[in-house]
Amino acid sequence: MALDFMSGDAATSHIYQVECDGITLAQFQEVSGISVERQVIEHRATLPGGQEVIKKEPGPIKFGDITLKRGVTDDDQLYEWIDQVVKGDITSARRNGSIVQYDTMFAEIKRWNFINGWPSKWEAPSFKANANEISVESVTLTVEAIEKG
Repeated sequence: MALDFMSGDAATSHIYQVECDGITLAQFQEVSGISVERQVIEHRATLPGGQEVIKKEPGPIKFGDITLKRGVTDDDQLYEWIDQVVKGDITSARRNGSIVQYDTMFAEIKRWNFINGWPSKWEAPSFKANANEISVESVTLTVEAIEKG
């Protein structure tokens, strides 16, 4: 099968949204970590004659944690979500969602669905007296699977 890497225009990365259980969440300034990896199992063997070889076998699939960053507002949804986890209610905290990318005409071009995501980390903004930027909070979602939609 021949691969054609030159078809179509490259998409921009600045028009996207985050959906969770069918609801668009607050606008995020950055989304990162959407990944899938086949882990590698290394197996050492010795051939007849004493030559040592390393065989590499496919291991389990690992899905990356998704990090969401946004400017701080009076909306406490992210903190309330991680608070469910802090209080031990992991079952209720698990959510399905999507990261949706759009073209410049706002037509959907890519969708990555995450399964059973829950916030494993929330981070408050850094504060600096001489800063000239918005305050940014972040949340890390641990997911069980990522599927291209």
